[in-house]
Amino acid sequence: MIVVVEGPSAAGKTAWCRRYVGRYVPESRGSGPVQADEAAQARHWVRTGMARWAMAGELEREDGVAFCDTDPVKLHYAWGMAALGLAPRARFDRELAVTREAVRSGRLGFADAVLVGLPDTETLQRRRDGDDTRRRRNFAAHVQLREPLQQWYSALESLAPGRVIWDLPAIGVPKLPEPRAERCDLDLLDALAGALPPLRAVHH
Repeated sequence: MIVVVEGPSAAGKTAWCRRYVGRYVPESRGSGPVQADEAAQARHWVRTGMARWAMAGELEREDGVAFCDTDPVKLHYAWGMAALGLAPRARFDRELAVTREAVRSGRLGFADAVLVGLPDTETLQRRRDGDDTRRRRNFAAHVQLREPLQQWYSALESLAPGRVIWDLPAIGVPKLPEPRAERCDLDLLDALAGALPPLRAVHH
């Protein structure tokens, strides 16, 4: 089993993993290559996702189940920023193209289950203000990603019912679905891209 723990910034993903999981694939931090063009940025983030996906595979082989603090398929971030008008549509299109190649080649895939925590905005703000251990860059923008994140995983759930769990349960790891027959599923990626609300063109 490979399980993703998702949610907006300050949703409690890392705290939940530390409390209930033990070993897990940590979230990738950082902003990518400085002053790189958008094609290079897309390759960077997909390469980062592939490395995290490989780590998840290693953990799964050793422990039987691997948890990831945020999704190795980080395409939802580029889509959400475009949906909010905070990044150009072209950035998502480029990252989708690179992601398609990674999935087609078997180096990136969909987790068997996704736990999604979506606290309200006031709760996210309160948690951010109460956490002195981390600097959360661009927090104001990241809080807005709550709704696009919900739309992304709602679309995924509509295509593969039963694999999205809308909670980070306070009692620990919930009952999980059976593993996917195929994780590196290019048809599912294409269907997901088509099931999302339409993006408007944004020029920056």
